Amino acid sequence: MIVVAKIGTSSITDTHGEVHTAAIDKLCAEVATLRGRHHRVVIVTSGAIAAGLPALGLSGARPADLATLQAISAVGQSRLMRVYDDALARHGLVGGQVLLAPLDFVHRQQYLHARGTLTRLLDLGVVAVVNENDAVADDEIRFGDNDRLAALVAHLVNADVLVMLTDTPGVLTADPRLDVDASLIEEIVEVDHELERVAGGAGSVHGSGGMASKLAAAKMAAWSGVRTVIAAANRPGVLVSAVDGEPGAGTVVRPHDRKLSARKLWIGFAVGASGTVVVDDGARRALVDRRTSLLPAGVVDVAGEFDADAAVEVADPSGQVFAKGLVRYAANVLKDVAGSKTSELPDGLPHEVIHRDDLVVLP
Repeated sequence: MIVVAKIGTSSITDTHGEVHTAAIDKLCAEVATLRGRHHRVVIVTSGAIAAGLPALGLSGARPADLATLQAISAVGQSRLMRVYDDALARHGLVGGQVLLAPLDFVHRQQYLHARGTLTRLLDLGVVAVVNENDAVADDEIRFGDNDRLAALVAHLVNADVLVMLTDTPGVLTADPRLDVDASLIEEIVEVDHELERVAGGAGSVHGSGGMASKLAAAKMAAWSGVRTVIAAANRPGVLVSAVDGEPGAGTVVRPHDRKLSARKLWIGFAVGASGTVVVDDGARRALVDRRTSLLPAGVVDVAGEFDADAAVEVADPSGQVFAKGLVRYAANVLKDVAGSKTSELPDGLPHEVIHRDDLVVLP
């Protein structure tokens, strides 16, 4: 079995926001148990910024400007990896660092290269330790949090299970900070808007994610055919319990039968939409039923300002969003040609507004 275990900053840092060695050692001990059962394991970890802050004599609130965060990450990443190397070595394991960027999942050749590297590491018995390449990440094209990265890595290595370790027992019926009667939701068949509303926003001052981002990642994993478990990092033996499917180990999000490609996962669930393209009923039927490309003739309205290659939502005349894709027209150009037949388009303009390979029909 291939297991991807993701752990967030809040779960591997102490009350001062510094890396907590004992928490990482606990995780690595549980990874060693899985390796002893001949499972292959990839760790997706946050914490480079947390590791870099004390080295630079910085404390308090996390800095907000990108350049400073990237510099802190560059300092902290090697220190974080040293903690993992030492912890894994204590359990007879070898760790291997892999830093990934969103474009590694968007471009086919880079995707295949990343998959080949991770697969070979697993073949060699190495525990791959993955993080986003924060030090050089483009602010406009980045994961934003490692939850989505973990879901994409699970797809990349064809994982059987994704375990997302956090500072709560799983997904609860309400925010436990506001409702003392909140209880664990043990199984989720479909991540819907009500669940996303309950999940709320970011959960920690030191981290960038929260339960909402974990549910978004679980949705991505579900569309990869990967079972996801969201569980408490400090629970004894949690990683093994989650992999074994023990009841109450956390919240289980069931996988879908239909699987999306990594590129379509990125388009559908990871990249933010810059606008909305409204289409007529005929275009909607063609996109949903026949999986065609969207042509200018089917466009009735354009909302927002965006450039070519941006991600946009696709809505029907009632305003219901049913798809998402990468648009080949800038908003101002698309407004001018909306409703035009292909034969009426000026020379040099693409025939497709959104090509079917860049379009995801949403559940």
